[in-house]
Amino acid sequence: MKFGINIAPSWDCWKIVKRAEELGFDHASFIDSQLINADMFVSMTAAAMKTDRIHLSTGVLIPSNRLAPVSASALATLNALAPGRIHMGVGTGFTGRRTMGLGPMKLADMFDYIEVVQELLAGRLVDAEIEGGMRPIRFMNPELELINIHDPIPVHVSALGPRGRRMVAEHGYRWTNTVGNLDHAQATMDNMKQAWTEAGRDVANLWANANCGGAVLNKPDDWDAVYVRAEAGPSSAIILHNLAEEAEFGSIGHKPPPELQKLVDQYREIYEGYEPVDARYLANHKNHLMTVRPEEEHLITGDFIRATTISGTREDLRDKIRALGDMGYSLFSTHVRATRPEMLEGWADVIEGV
Repeated sequence: MKFGINIAPSWDCWKIVKRAEELGFDHASFIDSQLINADMFVSMTAAAMKTDRIHLSTGVLIPSNRLAPVSASALATLNALAPGRIHMGVGTGFTGRRTMGLGPMKLADMFDYIEVVQELLAGRLVDAEIEGGMRPIRFMNPELELINIHDPIPVHVSALGPRGRRMVAEHGYRWTNTVGNLDHAQATMDNMKQAWTEAGRDVANLWANANCGGAVLNKPDDWDAVYVRAEAGPSSAIILHNLAEEAEFGSIGHKPPPELQKLVDQYREIYEGYEPVDARYLANHKNHLMTVRPEEEHLITGDFIRATTISGTREDLRDKIRALGDMGYSLFSTHVRATRPEMLEGWADVIEGV
């Protein structure tokens, strides 16, 4: 099994990535949310120049926000800086679109976009839809080696629903799954394996990323500790942020267990107080996956964190990671908060014992 980190890009997040490499992590994934974080590709460039071994992935690129030839050029340029270490993670969009008042893009459009980028990276001529028309495009002078289209760039697709998983299976892409507990991880993996098999593929070739948030507990009863809320809480909070906007934008699929539903209702009351009224998303997604905001701290309880993140003591987490591996996950990837880079050391200790 491989191990990775997910980070909110900043101008200096390369320092976290470099330290992750030193500690033995295999992958680093960079969030693509242009109104919340620094630019993903710029941050990846700095990390590519400061590291030697760790693989770097867009995590996840939102197709509607970047023209396909622009993304292909950025990926191919990164591939020249870090040959064979660049990955293309893609999704239909959460905060990258909601912070502009938009719901997710269509799955079919995302897969069309991926195909265009792949064809460009293969050095082929491809018809791309640009400004309402189909345009034949290709890289004009790859022989000058200003970019690298020789080393392959794997495609990882975030697919949280059954239809998306079927489409991933049909194309044979790598799969990224957001995991908050082992039961959900198992159920979605079972569904993915079924889709993979029905697409005529061998499940031995299924590559799956368990994309998680969580905290390493110093003591078994630390669930309500301040440091646990700071480290795992931002991953739990996005469940509330998502469901508060469900009527307007739909849902990305995360729900707490029934006994914690009251927290969703309480957060909706907070959400209804955000201004401006016609753009509550501006407050709703502030500090996404970085910190828990003051007005929601009382809702991010130890019970909520336990139910919605992969957290626990070191031994608990090793058991959970082994269980994910037994399910068929290839990569365990956890969020490291930019405000708490020391999280790396705790997680490195965990994975060393897996």
